[in-house]
Amino acid sequence: MSKKWTRTDIPDQRGRVAVVTGANTGLGYETAKALAERGASVVLAVRDVEKGEQAAARMTGDVSVQALDLSSLDSVRTAAAALRSRLDRIDLLINNAGVMYTPRQTTRDGFEMQFGTNHLGHFALTGLLLDLMLPVPGSRVVTVSSTGHRIRAAIHFDDLQWERSYSRVGAYGQSKLANLMFTYELQRRLAPHGTTVAVAAHPGMSSTELARNTPAALRLPLTWLAPLITQTPAMGALPTLRAATDPAAFGGQYYGPGGRNEIKGHPRLVTSSPQSYEVTTQQQLWTASEDLTNIKYPTDEPSLHV
Repeated sequence: MSKKWTRTDIPDQRGRVAVVTGANTGLGYETAKALAERGASVVLAVRDVEKGEQAAARMTGDVSVQALDLSSLDSVRTAAAALRSRLDRIDLLINNAGVMYTPRQTTRDGFEMQFGTNHLGHFALTGLLLDLMLPVPGSRVVTVSSTGHRIRAAIHFDDLQWERSYSRVGAYGQSKLANLMFTYELQRRLAPHGTTVAVAAHPGMSSTELARNTPAALRLPLTWLAPLITQTPAMGALPTLRAATDPAAFGGQYYGPGGRNEIKGHPRLVTSSPQSYEVTTQQQLWTASEDLTNIKYPTDEPSLHV
């Protein structure tokens, strides 16, 4: 394997089934495209089906589209049911879709938009699809976080939905910290099964549509600095692809760009913030997420142990 991990290091994916959320543009598109090129059967799980079809048409290989709006638990349940009816297994679930720095708004279920979409939507989707993965050796749940999990980030259990006051940066940080805590707690619950693992990744600073809601005070400086501090979506997708396909990866790991401050560069193992490893907080978040989504995971059911 090359010293700098690239798309050419992705092993043959023929016979594997991958579901990638938010795959019609940006990081998700590049992730899905690379997996399809290596032979995987890829499902683009997207909010806008027309854009998803257009994205699929630009890819080579076995690519299909599934409607999924992570800001609606009804849509998540409908999408999961549709996937369960058409797939008999899932090897890779890539929880990539997300929103960033949105103005104060809520999902259809009344959750703060960033927490509801980035974390709760993926928590629900994973729980509804996990029994298609547990029997599959080598299957992986890869959840995309961000360096934003370090910025003004905490899990505000006394106000998870930011109803008392709102910070778009703080809410984004909470959602991305939740992505990591979900990954670590999920891995702990998956470990006894011995087949499926949970891994996390982040893209560094990548030039995508995700930053369209960046506050005005930051937008101009970032525009000037962009050529120096950002990388292409294809490069930004590499940590996710390595987390998903590197035979040496194992559960509970976190991949990001290998350059200075993890801003850009080829993917390598990285570490997340100290608070992201707090087991008590991870478990508290898990319980809150189950209660909010009314989703119970199959990982504790003896009948599903393999």
